[in-house]
Amino acid sequence: MQALTWQGRENVSVEEVADPVIQEPTDAIIRVTSTAICGSDLHLYSVLGAYLDAGDVLGHEAMGVVQEVGTQAGSLRVGDRVVVPFGIACGTCWMCSRGLHSQCETTQVREQGKGAALFGYTKLYGQVPGGQAQYLRVPQAQFGPVVVPDDGSPDERYLFLSDVLPTAWQAVEYAQLPAGGTIGVLGLGPIGQMTARIAAHRGASRVIGIDLVPERLAMARRHGIDVIDLSTTDDLAAAVRELTDGRGVDAAVDAVGMEAHGSPVASVGQRAATLLPDALAAPLIEKAGIDRLDALRSAIDITRRGGTVSISGVYGGAVDPLPMMDLFDRQLTLRMGQANVRRWTDDLLPLVTDDSDPLGVLDLRTHRVSLHEAPAAYEMFQKKHDGCIKVVLDPHAAA
Repeated sequence: MQALTWQGRENVSVEEVADPVIQEPTDAIIRVTSTAICGSDLHLYSVLGAYLDAGDVLGHEAMGVVQEVGTQAGSLRVGDRVVVPFGIACGTCWMCSRGLHSQCETTQVREQGKGAALFGYTKLYGQVPGGQAQYLRVPQAQFGPVVVPDDGSPDERYLFLSDVLPTAWQAVEYAQLPAGGTIGVLGLGPIGQMTARIAAHRGASRVIGIDLVPERLAMARRHGIDVIDLSTTDDLAAAVRELTDGRGVDAAVDAVGMEAHGSPVASVGQRAATLLPDALAAPLIEKAGIDRLDALRSAIDITRRGGTVSISGVYGGAVDPLPMMDLFDRQLTLRMGQANVRRWTDDLLPLVTDDSDPLGVLDLRTHRVSLHEAPAAYEMFQKKHDGCIKVVLDPHAAA
């Protein structure tokens, strides 16, 4: 089959790789009909190469049709149309029974000291072949795949249940937004867009989206979000306080993560690590890595005293400096973590199947291209060219 593989820093290519096969009774094989590029994939593309091997298949947002099932794949049937959560969880262990599917004790990558295995996401998370491919082996298929209607709707109605929607839903849940509260969203990429829409849907009195990319700001405005353009704002915290009775927002969501703009020293450090051999780069990242923290610091700055900062953007640094005196003095709560996808899909399914499309899922994807165009799509997404906000790949489209 054809699959998108990592070959080196900012170097991905479509290669012929072996077709996946059933390895465990709880496996299923999916014919992938749509798979997306995530902002987290860009971390692999640029920063986390020390944990990848040439030829690793990327991608963790996928959906398709079940082709084959193992003998213990539960109620899953050949022909089912399914969305595949990016995290691999059993659904029955101690952690899963508490809704912490991202910490599943059955798939935990203990040798790396990490949580549940993820599709297409480095040795740290199990080095499981990803979904930017024509076919995908799905472990723990008795629990993970979400069966969706085979109703002729475009895949984009359901595809974002794999990551974007549950991550955004959890970001709002973790924000502990009071009834009629205010929320600021740092970063209006796909996660930030859906976080803002979900917060509005769940009753926020004011949602403030913060970014500097014109197309992202315009998309948020289309969905009734107040926006602040960082390229024209000298003092973000003051601008937010002006919109929130001088206090700041009740909660802020950092939907950016480790590669935020505005952190030049950390940016140099990240790039320097990518130039080292893996044997040197990995321990440097693990013991001395520093993320670009501009988005997180901004989220802290705009949150009122006693408020909550919810972090959905991925971080990987080991010695990130945080303003502990400020956090303590202002009595802020921090919540964060990989999305527990299956915890939230029951809440989201009625919304994505609603013909009125209350979350605007059909207005997120800006580009749909063949898998063979993925290398150029990665570069376009990274550089935000051509108004790119969300790319969906078609693995079976002609080259």
